[in-house]
Amino acid sequence: MQLSRILKPEAVKVYGTMSSKKRLFQELGEIAAVAYGFGISDAVDALQERESLGPTGVGHGVALPHARLSGLEKVSGAFIRLEKPVDFGAVDRQPVDLVFGLFAPHDSGVEHLKALALVSRTLRDVTVCAKLRANADPATLYAVLTEARASEAA
Repeated sequence: MQLSRILKPEAVKVYGTMSSKKRLFQELGEIAAVAYGFGISDAVDALQERESLGPTGVGHGVALPHARLSGLEKVSGAFIRLEKPVDFGAVDRQPVDLVFGLFAPHDSGVEHLKALALVSRTLRDVTVCAKLRANADPATLYAVLTEARASEAA
């Protein structure tokens, strides 16, 4: 699996600041709604429901909020880079500036887990994160994200 299969270029955004985790979820929902055509409120509610089970801030300024949604045909992603990190309740108590939201069909099973593992591996790569933090152009961010693991698969 490659990130280019689950992430569209138009689902990559850069924001200066975000007032809260809730607002961040709202933006992820709006990005996903535009890029993939599913309901904003469904996406936001699903992200918040999953987050209530435990924080998806994995440390080092990275968060991987994810949720299952009815009506999806395939796993889809949305990426946000924040200029100013936001408190996310991450495991290391550090604010978050790189956020990859993942949406999966309710019955996706192993595909959801594979996609989550791929995103996690990609954003654990210190070099990839440094490149993401050094760029503010969504097209460049998309290229960094999708090329990171594609080169390893070859």
